[in-house]
Amino acid sequence: MSIQKFEDLIAWEKAQDLSVNIYSTFRNIKDLDFKSQLCRASVSISNNIAEGFDRGSKAEFKRFLFISKASGNEVKSMLYLAFRLNYLTEVDFDQLLNQTSEVIKIINGLLKSISQPPLTTKN
Repeated sequence: MSIQKFEDLIAWEKAQDLSVNIYSTFRNIKDLDFKSQLCRASVSISNNIAEGFDRGSKAEFKRFLFISKASGNEVKSMLYLAFRLNYLTEVDFDQLLNQTSEVIKIINGLLKSISQPPLTTKN
């Protein structure tokens, strides 16, 4: 069974969950520039997965997955800074960092799977 729409991708679903958690956790942060940058980076992960999926070629999809992965690393970097600025508790930091790392690993797996040649059967 092949995936027909981006909503079926686990990477997209997990990235959406991450964004929801980022928005929720940083809801009351007064540093609006910081919060905006972090939220935009988190949304960029799932948006690039969705956009790349419908680009019509594996090469384009891969390009957007790399952009998505880069946004994930931006989120991680900002989480480290948020923790250092005391915008996050250690528990929230660990949870969000682990969730972001999981999303990046799933994207890496998706990149690997679309980079492999299709299986052929012998008659």
